[in-house]
Amino acid sequence: MLQPKKTKYRKSMKNPQTGNATRGTNIDFGKYAIKALEPAWITSRQIEAARRAMTRYIKRGGKIWIRIFPDKPVTKKPNEVRMGSGKGSLDHFVAVVKPGRILFEMDGVQPDVAKEALRLARHKLPIKTKFIVKDHGGESDES
Repeated sequence: MLQPKKTKYRKSMKNPQTGNATRGTNIDFGKYAIKALEPAWITSRQIEAARRAMTRYIKRGGKIWIRIFPDKPVTKKPNEVRMGSGKGSLDHFVAVVKPGRILFEMDGVQPDVAKEALRLARHKLPIKTKFIVKDHGGESDES
């Protein structure tokens, strides 16, 4: 699973998830992509599950780019522990996703294969997403 090699600060604050994505909103590498329509925290497990679903379906053909990285640490206190006594220990890492962000890109496969592989990946994610195709001029929506 994805996680940072080193972190400068082990615990971080929650911070609001308002607004749309300003970076990572264009298809830069592949021809087909999944775009987020809602804000969310996507865990490294969910990213890995989506990646596996896509890779299995395209039978290791084509190329997949993961455009998000889980770099935000999330803490959790153990069950049945009294209130207080500081912040909990590190539990997992998440990627902060805002609407408009490209999550995965794919190229080197037929359009119908890409659509089905990305559909399988979309089912592994906790947010609404949209399948988009890169045109010569820009991007077209094919939800």
